[in-house]
Amino acid sequence: MKLCQYVFDVVFVKLSDIATITRGGNFQKKDFIDTGVPCIHYGQMYTHFGIYATEPLKYISEDVAKKSKIAVKNDIVMAVTSENVEDVCKCTAWLGNENIAVSGHTAIIHHNQNAKYLSYYFHTAMFFAQKKRLAHGTKVIEVTPNALNDIIIPLPSLAEQKRIVGILDRFDDFCNDISTGLPAEIEARKKQYEYYRDKLLNFKKIEK
Repeated sequence: MKLCQYVFDVVFVKLSDIATITRGGNFQKKDFIDTGVPCIHYGQMYTHFGIYATEPLKYISEDVAKKSKIAVKNDIVMAVTSENVEDVCKCTAWLGNENIAVSGHTAIIHHNQNAKYLSYYFHTAMFFAQKKRLAHGTKVIEVTPNALNDIIIPLPSLAEQKRIVGILDRFDDFCNDISTGLPAEIEARKKQYEYYRDKLLNFKKIEK
């Protein structure tokens, strides 16, 4: 795979080629405490976490954590159930220095690539088109962790992933800086950001 990257700049791989995917644990909101083992609850994907996170919102006890699934630094934590297709598979790259317990209704994606690159890709229109085909349900929409194995990822070299992430980070910071610009301007920035994010991550397959 690396040889292909050097020759062709980008290869298209299945997520299972670069990652292992496991289900999250089973703790609930009632298990939250003020201090203890850091944790991520799947509901926080919709209300708080974005492309990446370095600090938890909540904690659980060590006893509860022992029965939970754990994500390590650079893992992607993805919510795999939602009330709608738009929100299912919302995710964040965990970049905190501590391991973190992960609740149910999630997938933990352990990989060997740039975590923020993957997280940005999982927010693109290209990924949306793939997850839409995998989603099922009516009142509750779900994409099973096992189904995520077949997601196709455009994969440039690690150096190119880092370069792309740097561009998108600067754009993301600019778009989310509410200290500059009126709400209409901020909304326009976000649409522009989404356009260029999709353009940057839209690699055309090489004809064989």
